[in-house]
Amino acid sequence: MSELPDDRELQRLRWRCRRGMRELDQMLGRYLDRYWAQAPQAERGVFLQLLDTEDDILWRWMMGTDRPADAPLDSLVQSIRALPPS
Repeated sequence: MSELPDDRELQRLRWRCRRGMRELDQMLGRYLDRYWAQAPQAERGVFLQLLDTEDDILWRWMMGTDRPADAPLDSLVQSIRALPPS
């Protein structure tokens, strides 16, 4: 049985969510597991932009010590920060 394209995409995204910092890995993984499948295309694009962010910047955003200047990116970061742990 072969993998579906969506399964391969999800595996690639899961790999990109691995940042080597447990807190970031968990926060990004929570969004991926809970919201990616039903997210609108625009929100998916913002999440991909988030994954392209350098780890030190991403860490400051996710810990709330800094915020993205881009409004859609900031909105997504704040939403991810608000997700309760599993």
